[in-house]
Amino acid sequence: MWGEKGSVRVYGFSNARPEIHIMANTKQARKRAEQSAQLNARNTAQRSRLRSAIKAVRKAVAAGDKKAAQDVLQASTRIIDSIADKKIVHKNTAARNKSRLAAAIKAMA
Repeated sequence: MWGEKGSVRVYGFSNARPEIHIMANTKQARKRAEQSAQLNARNTAQRSRLRSAIKAVRKAVAAGDKKAAQDVLQASTRIIDSIADKKIVHKNTAARNKSRLAAAIKAMA
């Protein structure tokens, strides 16, 4: 399976460094294409971390244990904030996610 973005083809999707085939004409363009692919892979992993943190809180809420859900929310808040600080997601998106998760916990009986 492969994805294509601009002049870079990235084969395979794993945590290992992807095999990159660069079709650039200059050394500078090759370097930028490789850096872009690496940054894209890093950002994709961070977004995945964010989604996993949100899912963990939702799972804890579904389980019905308010204390455990609050503990998971506290840990997830750190992850969400760090990803927003790196500008991988907008700060308002991060705030909205945290607010909705907190509201879900507050609504628990």
